[in-house]
Amino acid sequence: MQLSEAFQWIEALPLVRMIVTAPGLYPAISALHILGIALLVGCIVTVDLRLLGVFSAELDEALPGLIRVALAGFAIAATTGLLLVSVRIGNYASNLAFLTKMAILSIAGTNVVVLRLGVGSADVRYGLGTVRGRLAAGLSLALWTSAVFSGRWIAFI
Repeated sequence: MQLSEAFQWIEALPLVRMIVTAPGLYPAISALHILGIALLVGCIVTVDLRLLGVFSAELDEALPGLIRVALAGFAIAATTGLLLVSVRIGNYASNLAFLTKMAILSIAGTNVVVLRLGVGSADVRYGLGTVRGRLAAGLSLALWTSAVFSGRWIAFI
C-alpha cells in the first residue's frame, strides 16, 4: 500500500467520516484540542519558570500535581490532534507548519526524558537549582512556544 492510499484509507474510516459529517463534532474536537494545549502549556510554563527560579519555593509542593495535569493535557491534545489530522491527513502530511510542529513536539518530549534521566528521578523537583534543570526549562519554554506558533500556522500554509 502506498502512502497516498494509506491516507485515503484513514480519511475513509467510519469514525473520521463521522467527524466530518456530524454537525458540531469537528469544532467540539478542535475546542478540546485547545483545552488540552492550554492545560499542557499552562502547567509546563509554570514548572519551567520555577526551574528557572522565577517562582519561589512555595510552589515546590505543587510541581508534581502540575506535571500530572500537563500530562493529562498532553493526552487530550494528542488524542484530539490525531482525530483532527485524520480528516485531511494527506494535506497535513505535506504541510510544512504541521511537520515542523511534529518535529518540535518530538524534541520537546526528548527534552523531558533527558531532564528526568539527568536528575535521576521522575520528580522534577530534583532539577531545582541545577544547571541541567535550568537548561531544560529554558529549552522547554522555547519548544512549547514554538509548537503553539507552528500549530497556528498550519491553517495558513
